[in-house]
Amino acid sequence: MKTAITELLKVKYPIIQGAMAWIADANLAAAVSDAGGFGLIAGGSAPVDVVRGKVRKARSLTDKPFGLNIMLMSPNADDLAQLVLDEGIQAVTTGAGSPGVYMERWKAAGVTVIPVVASVALAVRMERLGADAVVCEGCEAGGHIGDLTTMCIVPQVADAVKIPVLAAGGIADGRGVAAAFMLGAAGIQCGTVFLTAEECGIHEQYKQRVIDAKDTSTVATGRSTGHPVRCLKTPFARKLMALEKENTPLEALEEMMSGSLRKAAQDGNLEEGSFMAGQIAGMLNKRGTCREIIENMFIQAEDLLHGR
Repeated sequence: MKTAITELLKVKYPIIQGAMAWIADANLAAAVSDAGGFGLIAGGSAPVDVVRGKVRKARSLTDKPFGLNIMLMSPNADDLAQLVLDEGIQAVTTGAGSPGVYMERWKAAGVTVIPVVASVALAVRMERLGADAVVCEGCEAGGHIGDLTTMCIVPQVADAVKIPVLAAGGIADGRGVAAAFMLGAAGIQCGTVFLTAEECGIHEQYKQRVIDAKDTSTVATGRSTGHPVRCLKTPFARKLMALEKENTPLEALEEMMSGSLRKAAQDGNLEEGSFMAGQIAGMLNKRGTCREIIENMFIQAEDLLHGR
């Protein structure tokens, strides 16, 4: 399936693996890239040398292209921006801010820059800065979310910019891929579906919770902080929402949320961990390899798009 995204990223399938902190490591990124997609390593707030190690490990596992995600509000953003140049990383996705301060250096080095956006205004701004494409993410997605749904935001962004758009949020099979293309996207980004991948190293408790999820199994916590996060309903999520209703001070909520994703991904801690996942989790009921996941998605999408 050739699109502007396969040409831009030099991949077989127009799919980027979501950059999930504490989850999107070298093993997962390499497996996605080997399967024909574009794997990502999540920079998160990890020390630069830790991320460098993941980049080099991924290179030892695959000869296919992969990229790095940088959360621009993280204290390590400057170091990771330089790491992109030092390690010759092909493409970078960004979130939680503007990559403008790094854009000139990255573009001079030939780095492909793909910011994640949740509004038309931000997409237009990123295009003006020189972004090569944008990931347009709806509030169905897992993790940090905006206000608009994928169905609404993707066509509006596709109409507003000339650069390629990738749709994200609520996509886990070929029907979602085909729908994204009909909305004007040239590719997709998926995170939750890869939580079920054999190569995803999250705690067994986390993986099984995703597989057992129903359509109503997720909730958005943190709305009172201004930074909502979609996750599975767990004792931790319910406690956090109860505290929000009681108008608990922001500092106390942020302290409670600090480190919660690590506790979920590494420890499977239901009492203190935030099990981030999108609403599409209710459709995921089996495990598979990254190759099986990606190939099944695009075989089904091709059939639908060609009326087979």
